[in-house]
Amino acid sequence: MTVNGWIQILVFCGIILALVKPLGGYMTRVFNGERTILSLIFGPLERGLYRLAGTSDREEQHWTTYAGAMLLFNLAGFLLLYVLQRVQGSLPYNPAGMGAVPPELAFNTAASFVTNTNWQNYGGESTMSYLTQMAGMNVQNFVSAATGIVIAIVLIRAFARKSARTLGNFWVDIVRATLYVLLPICVVGTLVLVWQG
Repeated sequence: MTVNGWIQILVFCGIILALVKPLGGYMTRVFNGERTILSLIFGPLERGLYRLAGTSDREEQHWTTYAGAMLLFNLAGFLLLYVLQRVQGSLPYNPAGMGAVPPELAFNTAASFVTNTNWQNYGGESTMSYLTQMAGMNVQNFVSAATGIVIAIVLIRAFARKSARTLGNFWVDIVRATLYVLLPICVVGTLVLVWQG
């Protein structure tokens, strides 16, 4: 390996180590329901999403209910992405007039994006319409990552609570992971990319 390669590895590890305490503390406050600097911005939206989902941040779930909600949420995401690909030819935001994605490829792509592996066996711009990319792939990029975060959070809670009957609320955790963790990272990343041209 070159010296440049080693320097890049050390810089990457240094950045990770520098972010552990502030990001970990922030995520602890977010998932414990404590106020953060973003609570003023996202608080009303968060509460509105809880009302829409028929839950509240004070309602906790047994592990079986939590797991069931997570599985149903991801099954719904899989089915919606699959159907979106299969009917994209008759949907708006398809200026290139792309037809339906073949069933096998639609299944493979939906399974890939829902599991956050994002394996693509196609050329995105020559296979997927704008709507399929925006409402399908991009949404799954967020919610599949949020699902991974909440699985890690609920595992930590399970170890910390040992004998508790509840482990939190999946709907609350998925909203918080998306609004307070992934969306700010996306905004900062976007600003860095714009700054870099």
